[in-house]
Amino acid sequence: MIDETYKYQRKELELKALLEITQAINENQSEATLVTIFKFTCLVHLHIKSLILYVLGKEGFERKISHGVKGKVPMTLESSSIIDKKDTGQLQIQLSEEYTFEELETYLPVYHKDKLLAILFLKRKSQKEELDLDFTQALANILVVALENKRFARRQLEQEVLNREVAIASQVQQMLFPASLPNTKTLKAKVTYFPHSLVGGDYYDLIQKSNDISYFCIADVSGKGISAALLMSNFQAALRTLLRSDAGFGTIIHQLNYTLIENTKGERFITVFLGEYNRKTKILRYVNAGHNPPILCWEDEKKSEALEAGTTILGAFDELPFLEIGERVGLENFTIHLYTDGLTESINPEEEEYGEERFQEFVNTHLSMNPEDFHEQFFDKMQAFTQKIPLRDDLTLLSLRFS
Repeated sequence: MIDETYKYQRKELELKALLEITQAINENQSEATLVTIFKFTCLVHLHIKSLILYVLGKEGFERKISHGVKGKVPMTLESSSIIDKKDTGQLQIQLSEEYTFEELETYLPVYHKDKLLAILFLKRKSQKEELDLDFTQALANILVVALENKRFARRQLEQEVLNREVAIASQVQQMLFPASLPNTKTLKAKVTYFPHSLVGGDYYDLIQKSNDISYFCIADVSGKGISAALLMSNFQAALRTLLRSDAGFGTIIHQLNYTLIENTKGERFITVFLGEYNRKTKILRYVNAGHNPPILCWEDEKKSEALEAGTTILGAFDELPFLEIGERVGLENFTIHLYTDGLTESINPEEEEYGEERFQEFVNTHLSMNPEDFHEQFFDKMQAFTQKIPLRDDLTLLSLRFS
């Protein structure tokens, strides 16, 4: 009769334990609350004196509970240190000498769909009392699956938030680019832009300040993603504000550098090429701030050159260490090709880069060409070289033909 009463009492305690943990799960309690309820349920209802619970996380098995243990136990068990022998139901855990689980009686592996999700170490309050290991393991399984579901839901929510942020950043970035490019007798423009991901780090612009003065720019921000798009947005706002002012060409470059330093504290930088062409004076002025040198094609003279004069990358130094403003005079009929390093760093199946020399050779054999035709023929040539190997970076090519 005493044995029956004891069994009845034990089953009653187990049901209370099950009720408490399932009620907390149904109420969508936090992970910390669920772990705490499980701990006190084990201690109060299941005759457990000491316990340690490790749950699988990003960095291995993380310690979630440690109660009543005097010895030193690790915060994390590396997955590689655990040998799971499912055929015998045994685990072999390799520990360094400073750690031990010897004071604990037994352990229970917790599985879900044959995947080891947790390990529960236990010690009874008294050797006279029995542990219902099957029930304890089942209760631990309920907890661990609930924790896993919460983590999955959190990851899913984080991914949804990230996707929304990326979509917004992509829309912001598309708004930075010119809505349309001119295609007139005096100026024809064509751009080809292949972002490496949904949000790239390249930027290009063409700004007609007046009938005679045109500004054109290409830039590449360090990094990718949302932060790169926001930095580009800030850069464009600063550039367009400065171009609307009467600031000198050198002042514009220094101010752009100062704005980047102020916003990024030297942690991000931008390579930039900024050009200004005055149709009335036939003068081209430019600054190359650490960017790939655009190629200027003198159509009447049948020659080309790379435009390198300028300064270092923007955003790396509080004060630019030097600044040279390049100038070309007597320009009437000319084409300029501006590009980012995604073009020259495109690779073929042998991992050979396309390189600046190949691009320069192609330009030299297509000096006086409509930009639309130039892009079509060039990218046919590049595709034959890369054989559809995916890009490693954003690729932008902006071609402007003044006549």
